[in-house]
Amino acid sequence: MRLVLTRPQGQAPEWQKKLAALGVQAESLPLLEIAPSDGRDAALAWVALPAAALAFFVSPNAVEHFFASQPPGQAWPAQTLAACVGPGSAKALQAFGVPAALIVQPPADAASLDSEHLWPLLSGLDWQGKSVLLLRGEGGREWLAERLRERGAQTQAFCIYRRRCPVLAPPEQALLARILAQPREHVWLFSSAEGVGHLASLTEPGQDWSQALCICTHERIAAAARELGLTHVVLTRPDPQAVQHALRRLQGDPYNHFHRE
Repeated sequence: MRLVLTRPQGQAPEWQKKLAALGVQAESLPLLEIAPSDGRDAALAWVALPAAALAFFVSPNAVEHFFASQPPGQAWPAQTLAACVGPGSAKALQAFGVPAALIVQPPADAASLDSEHLWPLLSGLDWQGKSVLLLRGEGGREWLAERLRERGAQTQAFCIYRRRCPVLAPPEQALLARILAQPREHVWLFSSAEGVGHLASLTEPGQDWSQALCICTHERIAAAARELGLTHVVLTRPDPQAVQHALRRLQGDPYNHFHRE
């Protein structure tokens, strides 16, 4: 079985490298395209940053596009925490000069890497009257913002980048056709519910998903996969080693392991 990565194109090479080191062959078929916004929100966010107690980055894309707009000479404020939900975002923050001591993320052994597992690390702090910046793409979940506002925080959301359905090049169209024709030889790795929705738009209406296998990195993504019509769904953490373990289980008994790794 070959793993099918569906992350944005720029994120695929690092994942392929890590998976190859674990003996996993992975092909890239991006189901989500990341594009820069017009830059106005990023500029406003940089103006607001020095007065903020916390800036929450929803993904590595948010980190990269935010720092792409960094004004010359403006460093990360010493009093501002940077929160994120995964090691990829934390690594990117450090690469852009944010001190590790200011980065807050779910513990490495958390059951899931999401806002719900980040909140316990923030809930004990005083948020009354504090400014919090939410750096994300268009839309996005409000769960963490709601928790912070309940504690008295003043939240501001900024659209740092845009997400859209990719236009598949001919090689990608050929890969998609091969995957659909050989469902038992491939395992989808879904890392975005929005990407699952894009897959539906890139395939013919009524596509038969009954033989397709997938690994999902969050319950919301698994729910989207089931809604599309996939029934063989394994839930695991967004970590290469966890994905490898899930793939091994599928290879051993592909149609009887619909569980959380």
